[in-house]
Amino acid sequence: MEYRTLGRSGLKVSTITLGTMTFGDQGPSAPVGNTSVDDARRVIDQALDAGVNLIDTADAYAQGRSEEIIGEVLEGRRDDVLLATKGRFPVGKGPNQQGLSRYHLIRACEASLRRLRTDHIDLYQVHEWDGQTPLEETLDALDTLVHQGKVRYVGCSNFAGWQLMKAMGIAGQRGLEPFVSQQIYYSLIGRDAESELIPATVDQNLGVLVWSPLAGGLLSGKYRRNQEGPAGARHSGNWSEPPISDWDRVYDVIDAVVEVAEARGVSPAQVALAWLLARPGVTTLVIGARNTTQLADNLQAADLSLSADELAALEKASRPELRYPYWHQRNTASARLGAADLTFLGPYL
Repeated sequence: MEYRTLGRSGLKVSTITLGTMTFGDQGPSAPVGNTSVDDARRVIDQALDAGVNLIDTADAYAQGRSEEIIGEVLEGRRDDVLLATKGRFPVGKGPNQQGLSRYHLIRACEASLRRLRTDHIDLYQVHEWDGQTPLEETLDALDTLVHQGKVRYVGCSNFAGWQLMKAMGIAGQRGLEPFVSQQIYYSLIGRDAESELIPATVDQNLGVLVWSPLAGGLLSGKYRRNQEGPAGARHSGNWSEPPISDWDRVYDVIDAVVEVAEARGVSPAQVALAWLLARPGVTTLVIGARNTTQLADNLQAADLSLSADELAALEKASRPELRYPYWHQRNTASARLGAADLTFLGPYL
């Protein structure tokens, strides 16, 4: 297992993070999985044995049940692993039981600590943007949690590029604890993050945790052109993340992934994950496994290196069309691009 530094921090995290949205069987995340305590114990044991040192969860997963399961399974061995969780989404019906206000965020963090049976959270992430709370209030609350010893590092998730940069600017101006990472959706069929979020990552020296690196299972090898999806799979039901507008393009990418996988004698999932681990700015992939077989396959991606020809084939199949202002910058500013710019525009030059 490889370990990479998480952004501007001194923290080393494994390139594979265990995601736990599948733990528990209640709330909006229930369609993702219903992993019991015993099954979660087996999955966590397997991940730790493989060298995974970061577990990611959220208070919204299974209405807190995911955190409770993790706390129970890690009883007596909390120091063996880093814990990341998130706060922002509703945890009740009251008007102040959601968002990034000081009131809600501190209460949410303290509730997560109780469910996780720990005295600190290694990485506390704001789960989503809140346009109704001043960023100054949110960042001050996070700073308070760090100085109280309840949180070691802070990060964000699902922010737009301007929102991320505004937060970093405010933290710098006011001497508040800055984000060390962002958790984003990124995959071979969802490369939107490359235009703003990945360049911001390189510019600000942030870590990147990638959620849904297999695009909700679409890149797992279970979906093929002109075939029905597997029974019980997320995209065979009403699950809408990530949204798909062009299925022909999706299957073009899947075809390319399968071709590389078959030539290498590995699974399509391993190829899709290995591609991400080779991308600029990426620190770790958050892998949510319903069972130990699925996890064992995904873990092997940490040791898979793709050749230049294989990467080129995947790039050709998945490269998005340039949007403004990037096509204009490619045409008129290519001689004056910096390292952050080139993470996105480099392949187009």
